Amino acid sequence: MGAGRDHPAGVALLPLPVSRPQGAGGRRAFAWRPALLTATLLAISATAAAQTESPGQTLKRVEQDLQSDKALQRQLDRQSQTLQKELDELRERLVGLADQERAQEDELAHLEESLTALETQERNQAEKLESERQQIAALLAALQRVARIPPEAALARPDGPVDTLRSALLLRDTVPALRARADALAQALTRLAETRETLQAQRSRTYAARLTLIDRQKEIGQLVARREDLSRQTEEERQQVAQRTARLSGQAADLRQLMERIEAERRAAAAAAAKREAERLEAARRDAERRLAEQKAAEQKQAEQKLADQKAAEQRQAEEKLAEQRARAEAETARAAPSAPAGERLPVGGRVTVRYGEADRYGATSRGVTIQARAGSTVVSPQAGTIVFAGPFRGYGQILIVEHSHGYHSLIAGFGRIDTAVGRRVATGEPIGLMPADGSPDLYFELRRHGQPINPQRGFGAPEGKGQG
Repeated sequence: MGAGRDHPAGVALLPLPVSRPQGAGGRRAFAWRPALLTATLLAISATAAAQTESPGQTLKRVEQDLQSDKALQRQLDRQSQTLQKELDELRERLVGLADQERAQEDELAHLEESLTALETQERNQAEKLESERQQIAALLAALQRVARIPPEAALARPDGPVDTLRSALLLRDTVPALRARADALAQALTRLAETRETLQAQRSRTYAARLTLIDRQKEIGQLVARREDLSRQTEEERQQVAQRTARLSGQAADLRQLMERIEAERRAAAAAAAKREAERLEAARRDAERRLAEQKAAEQKQAEQKLADQKAAEQRQAEEKLAEQRARAEAETARAAPSAPAGERLPVGGRVTVRYGEADRYGATSRGVTIQARAGSTVVSPQAGTIVFAGPFRGYGQILIVEHSHGYHSLIAGFGRIDTAVGRRVATGEPIGLMPADGSPDLYFELRRHGQPINPQRGFGAPEGKGQG
């Protein structure tokens, strides 16, 4: 934001901000421009006349400009309230979309597990059918060879009649068993076809779920960009008006000092005499007030001493009664206190691979939890709070630190991208970044209260001192 060129009287010109209207919000953003344009034109016209103005006239003109800027500031405040309302609605939509994405991720994970099970079942059935088919084929080949031997040739074989009879009996028993195995094979083939149809339908549902998840992630990205644009637009406009108001206030202060110095020099002699007289009267007044205060203090001390003994007993009784009431209230509060406030959540969906107090992959005791998430998943704020740190930190990569109420802080590490900034206020469940876009990334979540780590899975309502590492 550049400042305008200063004219001889010290009035700086502020360039008009340029922003693109966005629907109704864009029309509201342009509503205050005529006022700022008028103030700028007045400043330009004042530049030519500044050299001929007296300090009093210049001060009056600057004060008028200040009044105009104050009116513009009030208009910007109203616009900021409107934009803040839109930001709040946008945050609510982001929270809802993040919940939908979490549900889509869970559904997709379930579909992929079911798909893996169906594929395994299909392979097992195919292997079993192949083994059964080979055995039946071998028996059929044996029956075909026997069927091609004429009866007279069978009688002329070197085997004895008993062996020939035994072979015939075995063949007679084999034919029904072979037919039964063929029927079972046909049924197994039917089941295999049904399994393959189910597998194909499951693949279609999995593909559709993946497309839906991609659409949700794109929509969240667009809303996050819109949120940042609204915040940046409001902040830039407010800074421009604040800078112009600060410059005008400085000019008014300088002009007032100049006029006061001229007036002081003109009345120096009379002011000196009046000052000496005033100092004498002030000294006499302070001496009288001091004596009166000492007298009142003595009287008050006597009165307080008389009341001290009377109030001491009443105070002791009141303190004992208050202690009893406080003890009962604390006991009732302890019995009624929930284990965790409503609305808390883990920052990302997935499987918890390292819990609080367990050994991590380096062998050290974990002070938080590690969650294996899906690539590109949205990371949300576990509770409402303010961003106090955002960026890389040694050993942790990209991290965020969120300050909550009642002495809680959340440390979240493992981002692929951070979508917020230091000083921003975030709601419970509001998207604050994305996981890396490839592999099976891990997110580390550590919850602290008054600087001490506590178990994140016990929630923000865990009693103080328990679960600390």
